Amino acid sequence: YYPISTLMLAGIRDIMIISNPDDVDNFKKVLKDGSQLGVNFEYAIQEEPKGIAQSFLIAEDYIKNDDVALILGDNVYHGSNFSNKLKRAKREVSRENKTILFGYQVHDPNRYGVVEFDENRQVISVEEKPETPKSNFCITGLYFCPKGVSIKAKKVQPSARGELEIVSLIDQYVNEGLLD
Repeated sequence: YYPISTLMLAGIRDIMIISNPDDVDNFKKVLKDGSQLGVNFEYAIQEEPKGIAQSFLIAEDYIKNDDVALILGDNVYHGSNFSNKLKRAKREVSRENKTILFGYQVHDPNRYGVVEFDENRQVISVEEKPETPKSNFCITGLYFCPKGVSIKAKKVQPSARGELEIVSLIDQYVNEGLLD
């Protein structure tokens, strides 16, 4: 329920839940169509774990040509004025055609996707689980992306792990100067 409540705080009411084949029916049993929570759920299956960026391909017909938020199911978000930050991120994606990530300072950044900033706090690179991190800011698993994200996801090549890495998708926005 935590990721759903985070999306609801952003004003998002149409939600696709993507899960593995073994668990999707359990989500459907518990969450149903979402009407009891004031949202609309659709469900899709990720047959094999092929990376977070694959979510945008699985949901391509659902997303159509809309802005989209993606949140991982195993993170809890909270904080002062958090709802307003979410709503602002949603507005900025739409207005400026940028992708917005939520980051967090950690003590062990080599375990995460890491964001590097310049002296003006602009994102200049992202790396997945680097041996020598360029900052201690990790990517938390909450992404707001503009129209066309599925098109960009199609350009992502599988990593050495055989996955469509989210940092490879994000890197396209970094190279275009469209990441905050």
